[in-house]
Amino acid sequence: MRAFVKMGQLVDSHYRKDGKKRWTLLEKLFLGLTPQQYIMQALLNPVNWVLAVIFAVGLPMIAGRFYFGLNWVTHSSNDYPWGLFLGFGLFGMVPLSSSGFQLGTACEVFGRHDLEPIERVGLLNGLLGYFFAVVYLLVDLGQPWRLPYPMAVAFGPAAVLFLVAWHVATYLSVQVAEVSTSFFEWIGWPVGKQGVRKITLGLTVAGIILSTLHQGALGALFTYAPGKVHPLWYSSSFQWLHFFVSSLPGGLCMVIAVSTIARTTMEWRCDERFRSTLDKLTITLAKGATMGLATYLTIKLIGIAHDNEWSYLATGWGAWFLLEMGVGVILPLALFSWAIPRNNPAIVRLGAFITVFGIVLNRLNTAMICFNWKLPHREIPHWRELIICITVFAIYVVVYRFILYRLPILYAWKEEPVGETVAEPVKGVPVPAYGEPLSPLPSYRELGEEPIQVSSYVITELGSDESGRRGL
Repeated sequence: MRAFVKMGQLVDSHYRKDGKKRWTLLEKLFLGLTPQQYIMQALLNPVNWVLAVIFAVGLPMIAGRFYFGLNWVTHSSNDYPWGLFLGFGLFGMVPLSSSGFQLGTACEVFGRHDLEPIERVGLLNGLLGYFFAVVYLLVDLGQPWRLPYPMAVAFGPAAVLFLVAWHVATYLSVQVAEVSTSFFEWIGWPVGKQGVRKITLGLTVAGIILSTLHQGALGALFTYAPGKVHPLWYSSSFQWLHFFVSSLPGGLCMVIAVSTIARTTMEWRCDERFRSTLDKLTITLAKGATMGLATYLTIKLIGIAHDNEWSYLATGWGAWFLLEMGVGVILPLALFSWAIPRNNPAIVRLGAFITVFGIVLNRLNTAMICFNWKLPHREIPHWRELIICITVFAIYVVVYRFILYRLPILYAWKEEPVGETVAEPVKGVPVPAYGEPLSPLPSYRELGEEPIQVSSYVITELGSDESGRRGL
């Protein structure tokens, strides 16, 4: 793709490079390339071949899951009701998607406009994370045509699952509206963008409420099974708080991870503002993640002390718990604490990737590994279940990349023609101030130049400085 960008094929406004002709929607979809060029660059990308192999194996298995039933792809039972589809797809993806309400709140409510270059990355990360969490949920439950059932048919306001269903549905709607501004810019519909901008504050506040409640509600689900989750991962008084607080550093670190991958693999799509501010913004996000990790560690220790579960730390489960906390919490906390004062974004990014791993490990431990810890055997996921999880995640990556390639997420959309330039004044012709009469133009003989044809000479003022005046 970089080779085609060097040829001048880069869509970042409605107009072509010459500033005279607008891009069509189809040309925007093909990134300004011809269909032949687009297919060529796709075939030259080795990542696409890996994805093609995953889809060739995984998509038929997804179809088989809906045809043959859940039993064909999973070992789930009444003892182990939650497999990888929920342990990773739902419980793991949701906390990593909290970046939407965090960055939206920082920019729109608290006025942190310095975070705006990365705000849309956080919003998109939140939208896609929640959306594919629902996809994993549908693969687990089956019968996707009954998705509106808990929403409009079988009300269960006393059930946590009813709360989760409504929170996810309404919050997804909020996130679609928040991300839609970049889509409206891309298709050239300013009325839609202005309409969303007018309700941005309301959408942000709604996002704070819905996401906060939803993150906690996922933890509250485990209060339905007291005694089944190991005491080191369960606290009836703090379970919802564990899930909510851990989602804060998880979402921020996921944005750091995604922005790092995006700048590394698609630098051509990042504008100068994004590239020049990313290191500084990475440090800023790491400061918030550090406070979140420290708070989470404190609350975990308070939960153990509150329930007097210190004795479990001397068991094998305790060693596994200490490994999770040491690698997933304490290690990135130490890396952040060392790197932030020294302004070292490379170490910060390392800590962010480790934090993302630690959040996923915690959710897998709570939902699967440490569930029914008293039973003599542990559930080993079915190989088809693992392949389907990888396939859905690969679809997530493809959709993520598709949007980042096109919509103004990593770059600012230019409303004016990209090829428009300021005309240089004719040598020897003084440029009068605004409002002054134009002096007669000297002849070409007086200028000592070749004959030029001038149909008109109009002076307009675009700004208060001298660079704001141009000849048209």
